[in-house]
Amino acid sequence: MSLGSKTLFVTGASRGIGLAIALRAARDGANIAIAAKTVKPDPRLPGTIFTAAEEIEKAGGKALPLPCDIRDEQSVEKAVADTVARFGGIDVLVNNASAISLTGTLATPMKRYDLMHQINARGTYLVSQKCIPHLLEAANPHVLNLSPPLDFDVKWFANHAAYTLAKYGMSIYAWAMAAEFKGDAQGKGAVAFNCLWPRTGIATAAIQNVLGGEEGMKRCRKPEIMADAAYVILNRAARDCTGNFFIDDEVLAAEGVKDFDKYAVSPGTPLMPDFFVPAPGARTLVGRP
Repeated sequence: MSLGSKTLFVTGASRGIGLAIALRAARDGANIAIAAKTVKPDPRLPGTIFTAAEEIEKAGGKALPLPCDIRDEQSVEKAVADTVARFGGIDVLVNNASAISLTGTLATPMKRYDLMHQINARGTYLVSQKCIPHLLEAANPHVLNLSPPLDFDVKWFANHAAYTLAKYGMSIYAWAMAAEFKGDAQGKGAVAFNCLWPRTGIATAAIQNVLGGEEGMKRCRKPEIMADAAYVILNRAARDCTGNFFIDDEVLAAEGVKDFDKYAVSPGTPLMPDFFVPAPGARTLVGRP
């Protein structure tokens, strides 16, 4: 497996899971377009598009830091055009950028509701739309949305309906586009659309700032587990691997990985289960295109 010479367009790649996926690809010598908003350091959030670019270059890749607000069509169009001008095309899109607010109906201001839906659902749709014409020209094109399996147990909606719907929007777009761009009967012209989600909490700024602080971080796995799982998916044949809702450790277990302690922030500490992971036998929307 190798992503060498491939060009990845990664939203929200200045930190966290997006940066980890970019760094894993960079080790193969991949080209990475870092499409994110953070240009100046923020005391609450680690990294900028420029610090991410430095890390990617040190890891062996080529980096293009792109100030990009995925809520803005012109901003996305420019970022995509700049990527194609620099690297000659786009092979992989990773829709990682996301906003979170785990608030109930009465506690969710419409400004926060709009932010989540503009970034998570609409932003994913917009970036996909602008990248697809270039992906159709690639040899093995993939789109990977960092979004959950579609488990419609009401427990995932009852306490934070706005956030759940925004994240499920990302997954529904991948599910729909997998069918729309499945190619001909032989898979020619196919663009793979898949979703990847962690079984446990992942040590990111969202955990640090929203879901538990330092103690919460100790109950998480490192972003590298998502990066390694994404790497496996993105190396699969697009015509054969599309319309899936993957869970990180299941992807790696299928590749023979047995030691998951290496991904734990604090080995031996009980792990925090993530939202949206279905219970065995749950009613999920997983119809293949």
